[in-house]
Amino acid sequence: MNRSPTALHSLEFFPPKTDEQRDTLEKALPRLKSQTPDYVSVTFGAGGSTLNYTPETIRHLRDTHSLEAAPHISCIGGTATSIAEVLQRYKSHGIRHVVALRGDLPSGSGDFGDFRFASELVGFIRRETGDHFHVDVAAYPECHPQARSPQDDLDAFKRKIDAGANSAITQYFYNADAYWHFVDACEAAGITVPIVPGIMPIGSFTKLARFSDACGAEIPRWIRRRFEGFGDDVASIRAFGLDVVTELCDRLLERGAPGLHFYTLNQASLTTTIWQRLGL
Repeated sequence: MNRSPTALHSLEFFPPKTDEQRDTLEKALPRLKSQTPDYVSVTFGAGGSTLNYTPETIRHLRDTHSLEAAPHISCIGGTATSIAEVLQRYKSHGIRHVVALRGDLPSGSGDFGDFRFASELVGFIRRETGDHFHVDVAAYPECHPQARSPQDDLDAFKRKIDAGANSAITQYFYNADAYWHFVDACEAAGITVPIVPGIMPIGSFTKLARFSDACGAEIPRWIRRRFEGFGDDVASIRAFGLDVVTELCDRLLERGAPGLHFYTLNQASLTTTIWQRLGL
């Protein structure tokens, strides 16, 4: 096997807003913690819709569960003053890792705030806090859905790296060749930071298809047709989804991907099963 012994393993959660959501995450955490992730990240809602929930979740994961936690920071709809305050709050709490994203405008809003692009946010983080934070940014192996062309998307990614980002986490994908073509294009453009594949386990094909159509992630035709053939057979959908994602992860690690970042959706079962199947 050619797997790197230092490959990163990270998990992503969304900040729970209700007692039910908090209970769901608490039940999932013991199993997910058993994988000893290098860090966990916590998402940030459009236009600051989880402004209070994200810091609360970060503190809980660190103080109660001893997990290294990295908050997402979204700049769309925010001001330089508000983001500077958030950065100082995280810095005072000992946070050393953030995920800097452009984010999406909340529905019905036309106010972009003081920043329009993630590269501007990364540059602002560096000006405000120097090298205090390890900064991750997003990458899109199958091209950002709003990009005019793959080259424009690559140029936008390079601006984020040039602004001071340390590494990247990709949108999820199910075509390993798309990831490697993107990595090759980045290397040709002089981009050498680690680009960690984002992994989305598959529990419901209906939800996956709806979300993928919205965010521009491609479900290869053969996979889509197999899922469609299962109809409402939940067990077969789950079993096939586990096979597809486990094989994808195995291929990525075998070829030397720098790690795996799992989008857990605050659930443990699928992620832990894939991790166990990988023998890690």
